[in-house]
Amino acid sequence: MDWTLIVIGIGIGIAVAAPIGPINVMVIRSVLQNGYRAGLATGAGAVLGDGVFALVAAFGITAISDFISHYEDAISLIGAAVLLALGLRTLLAVPAVKLDDLSRPQASGRIRLAASPPTGIAGHAATFGTTFLLTITNPATLMGFLFIFGSVGELAAHDSYLHAGMLVLSVMAGSFLWWVTLSAIVSRLRDRLTARGLRLVNVISGSLIAAFGVFVLVKVLWSLG
Repeated sequence: MDWTLIVIGIGIGIAVAAPIGPINVMVIRSVLQNGYRAGLATGAGAVLGDGVFALVAAFGITAISDFISHYEDAISLIGAAVLLALGLRTLLAVPAVKLDDLSRPQASGRIRLAASPPTGIAGHAATFGTTFLLTITNPATLMGFLFIFGSVGELAAHDSYLHAGMLVLSVMAGSFLWWVTLSAIVSRLRDRLTARGLRLVNVISGSLIAAFGVFVLVKVLWSLG
């Protein structure tokens, strides 16, 4: 087992996942809204998307990369539309509060959040699918992987497909490690959040997600013009 390759792959996975973007915002909000598992489900969609791009880059699947490059603007427009819709939905979301808290003010003067019911499989699948879609509709992510694997990928490809596969799995492990860490950190703050605080989170996260969508949309329209 090539531990150097594994460490490199984990590092790549963390480096790709860590920069602040719509997925990070979504994971943070999911944890604050529905808890640790919801954050993991949200991040897992991005892990799979990163894995698909890492697979394309490591094994040099030119048909897929050529398709994404050829239809880059159309794919980006889909991603922008999803981001805008998700951002507006988040921005307008109203947090739940305990009914009995409406009749008696808290010592802090703020209404506490109601305990969120466990999110079912359908809810986790929806968030998983959304982040997966957002990841694979970002051609820049594929270009980043192709650039990174242009040098690092050769370490695996020149030996065997086994090493290339090991690199892909290591990238996914690094990405997942980031989402586990982020979800764990944010979940420790969740119990201190009030309804007013969560409403602020919705406004900020919704605005940021929508802003990312506007940025992508303007970028695509600018390139077409």
